[in-house]
Amino acid sequence: MIDIVLEFGNDDAMATVTTTPRTLHVSPTRAERVLGLLRDLEVPLSAVRSVDVVPDGPAAARGVRAPGLGLPGLRLIGTWRGRGGKSLVSVRRGQPAVRVRLTGQRFDTLLLGVDDPAAVAGALPPAR
Repeated sequence: MIDIVLEFGNDDAMATVTTTPRTLHVSPTRAERVLGLLRDLEVPLSAVRSVDVVPDGPAAARGVRAPGLGLPGLRLIGTWRGRGGKSLVSVRRGQPAVRVRLTGQRFDTLLLGVDDPAAVAGALPPAR
């Protein structure tokens, strides 16, 4: 079987989101790894519960930052914890984001600033 890989690159300041027919891979930049204490994340597409596009990424982050970098309204990188569970967040002001809700994974939600969130959302499986 041949895997088709779709890569949604951003400028050098944002994580890269890559999908294959079976997985979603998030690769933070070096700065995001250091500032947000993040590492590469790979989840099976079968764990995707829902996907939606968020026009204002920083406003969509919920909970308390622990650990990570939070410049309110400007740049949020790291892990956010709240009633809804644990979220991996990497967003900045003025950039739309894609929110991916997961089940049975290390993070309950991924909130990622990307240049074309509609393309990322379209590459992921429909909500279950």
